[in-house]
Amino acid sequence: MIIQAIMFYVFAALAVASGVLVVSSRNPVHSVLFLIAAFFNAAGLFVLIGAEFLAMILVIVYVGAVAVLFLFVVMMLDIDFGQLRAGFVRYLPIGALVGFILLAELVLVIGSWVLAPAVPSPAVSGGVPLTNTRALGDILYTRYLFAFQAAGLILLVAMIGAIVLTLRHRADVRRQSIAAQLARTRAQSVEVVRVPVGSGSQ
Repeated sequence: MIIQAIMFYVFAALAVASGVLVVSSRNPVHSVLFLIAAFFNAAGLFVLIGAEFLAMILVIVYVGAVAVLFLFVVMMLDIDFGQLRAGFVRYLPIGALVGFILLAELVLVIGSWVLAPAVPSPAVSGGVPLTNTRALGDILYTRYLFAFQAAGLILLVAMIGAIVLTLRHRADVRRQSIAAQLARTRAQSVEVVRVPVGSGSQ
């Protein structure tokens, strides 16, 4: 218990510090790197409470895809962040209002979780406790199977739509045509040249 408490405080302190550095850092690349660090520390907190599935999803999806995508976008695009920060004071009241609403929701959720009675952990036959990953799998692929598959189809359509909208065909680029290559005959591919004796290349 002492080791778990120490690890909790270490992960929590690093996550809070990384979150503060994400907001306060002037370099956007550094902000994304601190965001990755915050994700890793949050995954460590999930592991401590026994939610290993959520920890792996946080690392694989957010760190492996979203955060890296943010990093490449920030590094490759020439974005004038000084111009983006110019309207910070004008939108400060709206941002403060949204932050206050999120803080109130967190207080309500944490308060209801503290006041609610303890829920016993489900168990399979034989009294073996059900793991977090198996419990989520049982719920997703039984009770919420249709919604799970529908969400996957929506994401697939969104991905295809993004590819179609951003695809540009350039006329000056030579493209490979597999059908044209397979349709070539021997006469189109091979040319026999008779070179007279003594007039070959030196």
